[in-house]
Amino acid sequence: MTDPIQIRMCGYGPQTTAFSKSLQFIGDRLTAQFGDGVDIKYVWNIMDFGYKAEDILWLVESGVLTLGYQSSSYLTDRVPALGFVDLPFLFASNDQARAAIDGALGHHRSQQIEARTNYQILGDFENGFRHISNRLRPVRTPRDLAGMKIRVLPSDVQVRTFELLGAEPLKMDLTEAIQRVTDGSLDAQENPFANTVTYGVHKFHRYHTCSNHFYISRPIFAHRDTVDAWPDDLRATLQDAVRDSVVIQRGLAIEEAATAQKAIEDEGCEIVTLTAEEHDAFVAAVAPQHADARDIFGNEIFEIAGL
Repeated sequence: MTDPIQIRMCGYGPQTTAFSKSLQFIGDRLTAQFGDGVDIKYVWNIMDFGYKAEDILWLVESGVLTLGYQSSSYLTDRVPALGFVDLPFLFASNDQARAAIDGALGHHRSQQIEARTNYQILGDFENGFRHISNRLRPVRTPRDLAGMKIRVLPSDVQVRTFELLGAEPLKMDLTEAIQRVTDGSLDAQENPFANTVTYGVHKFHRYHTCSNHFYISRPIFAHRDTVDAWPDDLRATLQDAVRDSVVIQRGLAIEEAATAQKAIEDEGCEIVTLTAEEHDAFVAAVAPQHADARDIFGNEIFEIAGL
């Protein structure tokens, strides 16, 4: 009797999140199709086992785990072209962002990643638009960020954004960020509302601003050597399952955002919704970064993105 093919899926959030539910969907689809021919197990949150969120990258690339997801910003050091999608205010809506990630821009980005890593990129979960939270004061203008120590993802583009906005950006993994939010040594952070609530930040940060400054996706990536060795029908079913799971995850993400905003309000926090004029002030503050972006990333990627 042939041993079942072992598949280990991983993430960095509780089992109740849209990301975890979508991993479960993929696994259920494979089990329904192949039964005892596959042995699927999940690590919902690697941080529960003493790992950093960023460790998911090497755990999958080395083949310890089969499949995971992570924000693309974590790969910008190895794949500089990914910095393009970290640019602030690049997309005006979810629909525009999704069209770009699902289209030519996402395809180009996946090619860049696969050329430099041992991943196969299967699709993209939506992390969505990010907002600013802090423990000090309401933020309505870039001036309000002056001197704030804010955690950013490991991306030079994101560091530059918050330097232009007047804050003091600090690159750090999510694990350290949560600890420093808890002990008060970090003034601010930026995340979609769902992440802010998932990691309990709203219990320590009173002030939240709907800034929509970055749109970040979380590529779903597999250990390429492992997947390449699978039978054709298993690989095809995995790809189909991922495609369908992305649709489910994005729908759940919209629901999570609304639920998270209510949780923030119920905690007694203040949520600032920027006026058009206030939003434009943030866009103007980072204008030098967009002016330099063509020199950094080249004209081709702007054309690919339809911008």
